[in-house]
Amino acid sequence: MQKIPMTAEGQARLEAEKNRLHSEERPAVIRAIAAAREHGDLSENAEYHAARERQSFIEGRLMELKDILGRAEVIDSSKLSGDVVRFSATVLLVDEDTEEETVYQIVGSHESDIAEGRLSVTSPLARALIGKSLGDSVEVVTPGGSRAYEIVKVEYK
Repeated sequence: MQKIPMTAEGQARLEAEKNRLHSEERPAVIRAIAAAREHGDLSENAEYHAARERQSFIEGRLMELKDILGRAEVIDSSKLSGDVVRFSATVLLVDEDTEEETVYQIVGSHESDIAEGRLSVTSPLARALIGKSLGDSVEVVTPGGSRAYEIVKVEYK
């Protein structure tokens, strides 16, 4: 069984999603199925089929979350320090061409959200950053072309 690296915040978000699905979404869809059954013929009942489809999604996601959380290896970033980029580091990068600054936290693949600045440890940029130090220059080949970044700040929260 392969462990899944995760931050404590990522674990808390997944636990909250699991609890919400279990205590709110699941009972609501069961009520919706019961209400749809009362309308009679199930073969042409769109509400019934939509509720069953939603129930299938919820049950599948609950199983997936239980598996992920069961294999989670929580990395406590508060115990890490230094100028070397590792898992859970928050990194300030400067694009060497445009001078644009970007901040990313390197997190597990199940908790990544690029819009929120959470970069998956399996992404090309994160793989290029891991092991590099403050002041290093990193070149990354992405689908949009090759980009060069300088590591300006590394911190662990």
